[in-house]
Amino acid sequence: MSATHPPAALLLDWYARQKRTLPWRGEADPYRIWLSEVMLQQTTVAAVAPRYARFLARFPDVAALAAAQWEDVAAEWAGLGYYARARNLHAAARAVAAAGGFPRHAEGLRALPGIGAYTAAAIAAIAYGEPLVPADGNVERVAARLFALTQPLPGAKAELARLAQGFMAQPAAAAAPGDFAQALFDLGATICTPKNPTCALCPWMAGCAARQQGIAAELPRKAPKRARGLLHGTHFLLRDAMGRVGVRSRPASGLFGGMLELPGTPWRDSPWPEAEAMAHAPLAGVNWRRVEGEARHQLTHRDLVLQLYAGQVRGLPEHLAPLSAERDLPSAMRKLLRLGG
Repeated sequence: MSATHPPAALLLDWYARQKRTLPWRGEADPYRIWLSEVMLQQTTVAAVAPRYARFLARFPDVAALAAAQWEDVAAEWAGLGYYARARNLHAAARAVAAAGGFPRHAEGLRALPGIGAYTAAAIAAIAYGEPLVPADGNVERVAARLFALTQPLPGAKAELARLAQGFMAQPAAAAAPGDFAQALFDLGATICTPKNPTCALCPWMAGCAARQQGIAAELPRKAPKRARGLLHGTHFLLRDAMGRVGVRSRPASGLFGGMLELPGTPWRDSPWPEAEAMAHAPLAGVNWRRVEGEARHQLTHRDLVLQLYAGQVRGLPEHLAPLSAERDLPSAMRKLLRLGG
């Protein structure tokens, strides 16, 4: 054990007393662990908890998810964002079902669609007891402070993962890798928080190098962010005499791949003048009315800026389907729907 690694047993004792009650904990089902980890990527625990339960009610195991149609999976994922995750989840479920079960090691898990190093390590550690430390943002933050690593992210990621994995040299951590990983998650989420860490309550307070140097709140450091870009689009809200809204599926690849949308233009760096946008209207001869305002939606590195035209017809054209429920739309399209009243 490195002299700079505090005792894993201290953290495990703290976790036994203070661990959070979460719906995906308490069992070693790789499907449920995998689903929770995918849902939690860039989404909060509070937002995921009810959606996790709802998803499981509809797709209770990997066989059910594998057998489902993509449209049903997409509808259940709507509103969670990052829709490539749902497409990979569906593809991986089919691969697992075809293979007769999940791989039991991180290396095999990483071969599945959409499963990277972190998710593979989390499933392997929690479901199968493989001695790995999955390094998410919470774990990176804890490690940066414990070892006072001042190199900024994202360049520091590999070193932080190496330092975190060093805990597995301790028998206490290696004997309970699933609990140890979740203890690190909880420590980062509740004590070693991004702002105002409550160091006085931390089981590793005495061994934290950043606390000793008075720089805990400054870590981890991050490289300067690039300016956020904008993507512009124009969409068309077409209602029929019954008030039904016409929607279509987006292309399978790209942003919101395979999800439903209000028909419209592609998304591009420059705004769409009305004359150009109207070439993409889903139906000619409609008295399209420009809706005041715009819908904005934040993506990972850019913002969507969407304008809307509304129109009404007696019946929807064959190439558009009536929207069944608002929840079937991704968040950006819901914002447009609300903009149109």
